[in-house]
Amino acid sequence: MSYVSTIRMFVRVYELGSMSAAARDQRTSPAVASARISELEKHLGVRLFNRTTRMLQPTGNGRIFYDGARRILEAIEEAEAAVTDAGANPRGTLFIAAPLGVGRRLIAPLVPHFKDEWPQIDVRLRLSDRGIDVTAEGLDLAFHLGIPQDSDLKLRVLADCPRILCAAPAYIAKRGLPESGADLIAQSHDCLNLRYPGAREFQWTLVTPEGPQRFEVSGPFESDDGDVLTGWALDGRGVVMKPIFEVADHLRAGTLVPVARQTPPLPVQLSVLMPHRKLQDPKTRLFIDYVAARMKAVLSDPLEGLNLR
Repeated sequence: MSYVSTIRMFVRVYELGSMSAAARDQRTSPAVASARISELEKHLGVRLFNRTTRMLQPTGNGRIFYDGARRILEAIEEAEAAVTDAGANPRGTLFIAAPLGVGRRLIAPLVPHFKDEWPQIDVRLRLSDRGIDVTAEGLDLAFHLGIPQDSDLKLRVLADCPRILCAAPAYIAKRGLPESGADLIAQSHDCLNLRYPGAREFQWTLVTPEGPQRFEVSGPFESDDGDVLTGWALDGRGVVMKPIFEVADHLRAGTLVPVARQTPPLPVQLSVLMPHRKLQDPKTRLFIDYVAARMKAVLSDPLEGLNLR
């Protein structure tokens, strides 16, 4: 196995914090991953990780070596890009992250078609509604709903996603139909909220006759998985705010119905984030352009003409 491949394995072990996760990432076995790290440590004459049966922690030497190893891999990527005709022969592996709803419904369906068009580019897609550190986790790009907090990343806005407040008919039959954000508060409606580490108190920004206004909402259920919230809403457990593309089928079927239509939510931005060093990576730019070209049609309001808004 080449020294570059060994360095790449070390970098993925460091970034993922797990020998088995890095092995899956590099399409090999945990035993092979462990052997490569041991060989690298023997070659360098230092320990790179402290290992126990429950955790893997980089040593001080491991952190120092990671910084250099990451720069080596970046230099190789840049050199390959400089001599490769990106339009005719892009190649390599893309590491991508996306929120669960966006990833499952918007990005994942496009990946096989992208691979058909660009067979020498592999895509590894990670889905999570938790906050992701794009740089620390070695990602090429991450899709994001909302306003990103990290100003050190390059941002490209792809589209506005219309959102809607909705609930199941069973919930409305039991609790009544709120007509506005004020009704949500005054009538103490159960609101289903997305919770993730570091999240602030729940506020929904709704469009009122006086302009956008924040409403502090609460409820007995919260989750860090947006699809769990949709499931609870379908079960009649409360009101949920969702991008329309995530719940359009339920709205058409009548298993969810719009609420608080006098004060609809503001749209949310769908954007893509990437480290500045990835700006000139042909495969990264190619994938973003591929997705962007298809987003406008996918995210156009799917409820138009159905009298559901």
